Amino acid sequence: MFAICTTGKGDGTVELRQVDVPKIGPKEMLVKVVTAAQNPADWKASGQQQGVKVVGCDYAGIVTQLGDGVTEEVEVGDRIAGMVPGLEMNGAFAEYTAAPSHMFFKLPDSLSFEDASQLGIACYTTCQCLYQSQDLPSPENPTTTPIDILVWGGSSSVGHFVIQVAKLGGMRVIATASPRHFDRLKKLGADEVFDYRDPEVTKKIRASANGKLKHAVDCISEGSTPQLISDSLSPEGGTVSAILEYETVRPEVKVVFSLGYYLFGKPLGDFTPTTGMTDFGTTSSKLISKLLAEGKIVPAPLKIYPNGLADVPEGLEFMKSGKVSGEKIVYRIADTPGVQT
Repeated sequence: MFAICTTGKGDGTVELRQVDVPKIGPKEMLVKVVTAAQNPADWKASGQQQGVKVVGCDYAGIVTQLGDGVTEEVEVGDRIAGMVPGLEMNGAFAEYTAAPSHMFFKLPDSLSFEDASQLGIACYTTCQCLYQSQDLPSPENPTTTPIDILVWGGSSSVGHFVIQVAKLGGMRVIATASPRHFDRLKKLGADEVFDYRDPEVTKKIRASANGKLKHAVDCISEGSTPQLISDSLSPEGGTVSAILEYETVRPEVKVVFSLGYYLFGKPLGDFTPTTGMTDFGTTSSKLISKLLAEGKIVPAPLKIYPNGLADVPEGLEFMKSGKVSGEKIVYRIADTPGVQT
């Protein structure tokens, strides 16, 4: 099959190659990938890999084979989306991927593969930020007394879904973004949106929350955002869910980092997998699948490259340069020159 692979040079370069179709193991599904979406993790990981690996985490496609021990409600022919590690000879930027059977979303017929491909990392991270790093109200058990939450980087992929899911949980959502994204984020459910470049943004956020803000999701987690978010929280502090790991800048502020990879139930560095992680992945899969079926989740705008996988090197460079804003880069596998549809 065709797949985008690292070159083995360890310099972040990738290229389109022919590799073997991955073989599925127990509790895995073979998925014919229809569309794949790009994430910052893709270009960052490609620069850290030694040897040849298939790149890409987010996919949408059709189940073609089930491995032993698959007990979830899934059948061959089902339309699904989800995420794969993208750190092995098995990634989303390929014609086929081997996907874990506890981490996928069933797709309603009304949702296109293009829109669905963006769901994986962003939606699992959303669930981690709201329900694993913090214990916040969910759409299944919404709060009747609104709780303020700050979503820093509301126009990011994760921010796009955090706003929606937090609002479905009854929370009052305060977001930051560039002014050109204000209207879109308010349509998603943000009650107030502030310009993150405004020198008085933290003062305005504190005023919006009457100085009582205790919950935040940092969808950027680098540069000045740790300080700005801490400055926005109440004098008593609060909790920040971070998508990248960093130390708190205020002793009263707790920063909790969660990594989507943990939900695969595989060891990574010092991380030892636990049943609780895979159980959380299963629970998150069911929640997002339910919200999709009910039409309660709106996908983000897309930027679709015309030549499928052949354009991934260009797309990764575009993202690496910091030019992506408020949209998701997506590739249709069938658009790849030489792919047999």
